[in-house]
Amino acid sequence: MAIEFGRIEDFIALAKEGKDVHAEVVLKKRVVTQKVHPGDTWDMKSEIDMYLLIGAYTFSVGNEVKQVSKVYVYGTLDEPLGVFFTNTNIANARLKADYRRLRDANIKVEEKYF
Repeated sequence: MAIEFGRIEDFIALAKEGKDVHAEVVLKKRVVTQKVHPGDTWDMKSEIDMYLLIGAYTFSVGNEVKQVSKVYVYGTLDEPLGVFFTNTNIANARLKADYRRLRDANIKVEEKYF
């Protein structure tokens, strides 16, 4: 069986069909630079430094292994610290919802948070 899936939902569906699905997650904070088209607005810089809070999942079904990444939240590096904490809470709430969906499909994963 070759795994062609690329979403968490695909593995939840496999588990609900009775397949034995295993999952691991690694949480990452990735800093990226977003290019902005010049002239969009007068006050925008041409580049914006941003961060992404990402869950990098590794799913295994039998001998097949597939990696799936999901961005849980993003923001700019120059935002106030309070906004970052709010975004982190949002990302953790979204993670918790995904963990619940995985658990409901009998996919065990160690729950980690940002």
